[in-house]
Amino acid sequence: MACGPGYCGGWYGNTTKVTVIDVSDLTSLKVSSEYYLPGNYANSRRVGSSVRLVLSDHFRWPSTVRFYPDYSTSNYNDWRAWNAEIDRLKDANEQLIRNQTIDKWLPSQKVRMPDGSVKVLPYNCADFAKHNAPTHLGITTVATINLDSPQAAPQRSSILGEVGEIYANQGSLYITNRHWWWWPRFNQRDWTYLFKFDLSDINKARFVAAGGVDGHIVDQFSMDEDKGYFRVATTIAERVQDPRDPRNFWGMIQTTNRVTVLGQDGGKLMLKGQSEELAKGERIYSSRFLGDKGFVVTFRQVDPLYTFDLSNPAAPRKVGELKIPGFSTYIHPIDANNLLTIGVYTPETGTGPRTLQLSLFDVSNFASPKQTFTQQVGSSYGWSEAQSEHKAFNYFPERKMLAIPFSDWTTSGTDPWGSFRSELRVFDVDAATGFKLRGSVSMKDVYMNAGAPSWAWYYSPWMRRSVMATDMGTDYVYAVSDAGIRAVTGPTLSNTLSTVVFPRNDVLR
Repeated sequence: MACGPGYCGGWYGNTTKVTVIDVSDLTSLKVSSEYYLPGNYANSRRVGSSVRLVLSDHFRWPSTVRFYPDYSTSNYNDWRAWNAEIDRLKDANEQLIRNQTIDKWLPSQKVRMPDGSVKVLPYNCADFAKHNAPTHLGITTVATINLDSPQAAPQRSSILGEVGEIYANQGSLYITNRHWWWWPRFNQRDWTYLFKFDLSDINKARFVAAGGVDGHIVDQFSMDEDKGYFRVATTIAERVQDPRDPRNFWGMIQTTNRVTVLGQDGGKLMLKGQSEELAKGERIYSSRFLGDKGFVVTFRQVDPLYTFDLSNPAAPRKVGELKIPGFSTYIHPIDANNLLTIGVYTPETGTGPRTLQLSLFDVSNFASPKQTFTQQVGSSYGWSEAQSEHKAFNYFPERKMLAIPFSDWTTSGTDPWGSFRSELRVFDVDAATGFKLRGSVSMKDVYMNAGAPSWAWYYSPWMRRSVMATDMGTDYVYAVSDAGIRAVTGPTLSNTLSTVVFPRNDVLR
């Protein structure tokens, strides 16, 4: 939870609160400890008893630091006076920065114990690692909590820089940070910095290496570590001169895509191999790595699904390609030979309505992947959070069931509620037969009965998540929305067991 002055949960909070609850006696839950860690929560991973929290903290400049001089007409018209004013401001800022004490730059973490006492745990400068990447200023921290020793204070490892995408497996955690050009020039390419942390110590992450790759990374599934090699799929954007208008100061952006393999050599992530650049003019929408195999989806008007052979780290190579209308934003393997994806169907002409679409791909012939089944969902206004958030995509392999949150709004009729959909769509998925709608769990009635709407960007009438379970051959589905939770069962999920409605946000104010 992000906490700001006088409140928690604020967007601009700069403290993360972690509460550890003792559940050894389910009839008497107890708060074991509370940690207040500097920085915003970015992501987390758990391996065994170790929980790794990735925190991003802004650079805590002295309050009187100024980033630009006072504007005046005389200075604006006299570049010598303007430069002199900037030099004076730089000198004044440098003095303020040098005079600020370390406790202001690096605030302490705090621990509240069960007896109410508070321990203050300052930063240890030895917990900071040095790297040479010219990133945005900030502090990125990997804090480790060992659940087998919940009373012990979180151990932190920090580097200077901002947080981008994060990937972790059992032994390593990678943090990325995209380079930002203040004034991009022609022929400058995107660049992403990579920072590797070793997770072999269950009590603390250790920064071990840094490197970088051309391009930017779309999400965590565009990264993977296998047999000690780090594989990453990137879209490379390059600013070039516009041949249609050479006088265009900004030129135009030209894109291409590539898979790169790196390996650790001492404190550096070194290039081991890279594929050819492909899909010029397109960008990566989704990727997935599975052992020696890689899958990349790009898009401009059609959706090329590329397959990669990664068995030789020195020579990752594209071996197959399938072009179909639309694109996939998330790839989920359901077995060794089949991929389940969610994305958007677009007419091959590039015009016409777009539709939410589920797809199945047969990749048993790696050189010739095939799209075997598709399922379009809703109207052109249909939307699912699973398109951009993989946690909303819930595949239950034991029952071959897929649940996705779904919202839709058609323009027919005069009743806005009559055309609105906010529900959980559940499908049976079979690689041999395709998709079959099992049922829908709607929360529309909850919103309709709520009276005048007071939804905000953080509290909207959407289905968000789901939980699926089976007991003695009976399937249970829990639909989670911003308004409440509904539990259902039955062959078509039409039997509602219970509904819990959350308090209205205006009641909480």
